[in-house]
Amino acid sequence: MMPDPAVRSRTALETRISPTAPLPVKLEGMAFTTRPELRGSFGMVSSTHWLASQSGMAVLERGGNAFDAAVAAGFVLQVVEPHLNGLGGDLPIILRDVRHAAVEVICGQGPAPKAASIRHFRELGLDMIPGTGLLPATVPGAFGGWLTLLANHGTMRLGDLLRYAIEYAEVGYPVVPGISQSIAQVEDLFRDEWPESARVYLANGVPAPYSTFRNPDLARTYKRLLAEAEGQTNDRDAQIELVLKAFYHGFVAEAIDDACRVPTIDTSGRRHMGLLTAADLAGWKVRVEPSTQLAYRTATVHKTGPWGQGPVFLQQLALLEGLDLRGLGFLSADHIHSVTESAKLAFADREAWYGDPDFG
Repeated sequence: MMPDPAVRSRTALETRISPTAPLPVKLEGMAFTTRPELRGSFGMVSSTHWLASQSGMAVLERGGNAFDAAVAAGFVLQVVEPHLNGLGGDLPIILRDVRHAAVEVICGQGPAPKAASIRHFRELGLDMIPGTGLLPATVPGAFGGWLTLLANHGTMRLGDLLRYAIEYAEVGYPVVPGISQSIAQVEDLFRDEWPESARVYLANGVPAPYSTFRNPDLARTYKRLLAEAEGQTNDRDAQIELVLKAFYHGFVAEAIDDACRVPTIDTSGRRHMGLLTAADLAGWKVRVEPSTQLAYRTATVHKTGPWGQGPVFLQQLALLEGLDLRGLGFLSADHIHSVTESAKLAFADREAWYGDPDFG
């Protein structure tokens, strides 16, 4: 599942870690202390994990475009950085495709469940949505976002891009310290309240940093999604649509619905069932829209709409437009004060006015 050795010389990452080989001894119990400077003439991929970056680079080497590489890297991140993102997450994408000569936004951010009304939370005796548990769960938009990016802008088949995530989930990947720390913090909660999470992440205790960890359940989910599509058609675009259907209308949506019916402890100190249902997933679709933009001096800055916090930055720039920041002196008291106060005003607007325009 790694690229052929003949093309490896073109990669920006000279040292690769094959998921089928044991980890180098130098990684065991040892953290990276620096990062090399990389320059790419063939292509370049950057992410928060080296395995995701190398997977994206492998896609470029095989003839994929930047969007194919992003999809492959994104799904690998869901495997190797489970403490930061996953299949249940959100995904706002800002992109520019040179073939279309326009910047666009893919809204892979799912809405709250239809049952998540203010009245419902008040009936539960809550004046704030708990930060943990099932009640804050929204429609998982990341999966739809990645597949929409692939369908609209990519060139390769989904199976050829998911292969990297599947193999790392099956064969294993090195646990970064952040994963170990995150699991250790919730170890008791997993064992007492989240038995399925404990089964996956605590089968052999808290995973040690740089040990090899496997998630075969996630690999089987990816494989089943692909199998349900590839067994029906060989058409690339039709396969993507069938995978989306299997996720948002099929077995994944049903599993989420079932899980949300089991009361779970949250930060309120009580157990609550989730509000997310299979109907919520089936009723949602990724939205593609123009970016929200602002011309600031010599640059044009693009952000999402007010369903995300992107326009906050545009407001800050607009407030600073009339100030001579250079003349104030970089990081001088006046410079810091001006930038900070503009940020406070913009974020105050976010809290008061921002929201999903579909539900305004």
